[in-house]
Amino acid sequence: MIQDPGQKMRRVRERLRLRYRDVESASQRIASQYGNNEFLIGLSRLSDIENKGTVPSLFKLYSLCAIYGLDFATALCWYGIDLGQLPIDATHFGHDQTRTFDLLPADRASVNLPVELDESFDLRITTYFSRHIKRWGKVSIALLNTLDLRRHRYAFIGTDDWSMYPILPPGSFVQVDEAKKRIAQEGWANEYERPIYLLEHRNGFQCGWCSYSSGFLLVQGHSASHESPSIYNYPGEAEIVGQVVGVAMRLDLAKRRHTRS
Repeated sequence: MIQDPGQKMRRVRERLRLRYRDVESASQRIASQYGNNEFLIGLSRLSDIENKGTVPSLFKLYSLCAIYGLDFATALCWYGIDLGQLPIDATHFGHDQTRTFDLLPADRASVNLPVELDESFDLRITTYFSRHIKRWGKVSIALLNTLDLRRHRYAFIGTDDWSMYPILPPGSFVQVDEAKKRIAQEGWANEYERPIYLLEHRNGFQCGWCSYSSGFLLVQGHSASHESPSIYNYPGEAEIVGQVVGVAMRLDLAKRRHTRS
């Protein structure tokens, strides 16, 4: 028999041999500690949570987890909210404007990745990857050492942002290294090697090639975008978040580019 969240909460309470009044008293201490009565769980409310399917507020759920020694993410899963899905759901929600978002998940969050490859798989040549995957499995994001989640941030290029097309098409996800904020003035042989920076200004976020001179920051888009360069007082009117070091992009936007109004 599948237990609903309230029944699971009751089973935990009974296993700990806590009475309703014990829970109320403990929640009162938490409410007093934070100066917020939303943490308080009255006797009738606890009964409703356990027996009538009442969904506790975030504050009351926090109190129950603290009192019962429950993992908050686990309790949220009981109520149908999986924090491990948050980064995935975030990538499915497009925005017209370029923005940043935090993809740092819970430590135990996992993703489906190839965990066993065909012996014939050769990294040196272009290959249809799916044909060489023998087995998929759940892998903890914490084990993906190539993703430096402490230093890197991630941004979504807005679906109406064509400023760096075709290098960064609209709808792309970019990885930004926050340690690389110093504007490079030389060192590239072509436009694909020239550093692209993500910057934040009063109207949002923007990606582009940057140059600095006499207190002014010049941000240029790709020539194919036909976008005018932006000029900011720097520092002051704009902040460089970091250098774009990775990108995941769509390859079917050229037609939309030529037909958009």
